[in-house]
Amino acid sequence: MNEKYNVYLVSDSTGETLDRIFLSLKSQFENFEYEKKEFAFVRTEQQIDKIIKECNEIENSLILYTIVETKLAKYISNQSQKNNVPCFGILGNLILSFSKLLNQKAIHKPSAQHVLDDDYYRRIEAIQFTMSHDDGKKVDDINDADVILLGVSRTSKTPTSIYLANRGYKTINIPLVLDQKIPKELKKNESSNVVGLVADPERLADIRRNRVAIMKNPRLKDYTNLDFIRKEVEDSKTLFKKNNWPIIDVTRRSVEETAASILKIIEIKKNK
Repeated sequence: MNEKYNVYLVSDSTGETLDRIFLSLKSQFENFEYEKKEFAFVRTEQQIDKIIKECNEIENSLILYTIVETKLAKYISNQSQKNNVPCFGILGNLILSFSKLLNQKAIHKPSAQHVLDDDYYRRIEAIQFTMSHDDGKKVDDINDADVILLGVSRTSKTPTSIYLANRGYKTINIPLVLDQKIPKELKKNESSNVVGLVADPERLADIRRNRVAIMKNPRLKDYTNLDFIRKEVEDSKTLFKKNNWPIIDVTRRSVEETAASILKIIEIKKNK
């Protein structure tokens, strides 16, 4: 039986960055059992002393931290060492290496990534735009979009759109429903990146059946019929190929992987 670890995530900011890094880290180990405890906005030695004291009282404790203020970062490192608590600074060496590369000192300011700069407002605007254009609700300003996603039902259009919006891309997603025609402006659009999403029909059928069960609507027979879904997917592929729109198969992709492929498409188009 594997040992269970008590992981302390200590940050001088919101802890979002550290939490994402830890998620990536733990995914690399199949047999890693742990209890996670998060401490945000840790900015005093007294707060660190309490955390170290708690670690000493529990077996198999370890600390991961993102503290950019130099003195406090040294303090948590030294105190952990004195108390034999494994402790790993996530950003320290990276900031130092960047400082040398750029030949300038880092500001070592907690929450610096949350400064309300132009990039922040661009993301907020993108999120608002994307939410108001979800599921084909609004298409009159289609040329204002950075990305337009097309696909039959349950091809991850909405979650992918929201992910892209969080990266600052105004995204419209349009469902391909039965014989419903796509907006005329779409075929003339040259400013946006139009991308078609497809998935394996069998996988779509499973997802749709689960959705219908939750909705408790047995009348949606065509929606879950495998032959009908196969035709839907083939028709969507024909449409995408006819208009030379890139196609991404989302069957075995996470939302992040799909978004990464879309960002690559944007980059290629930009460099043409």
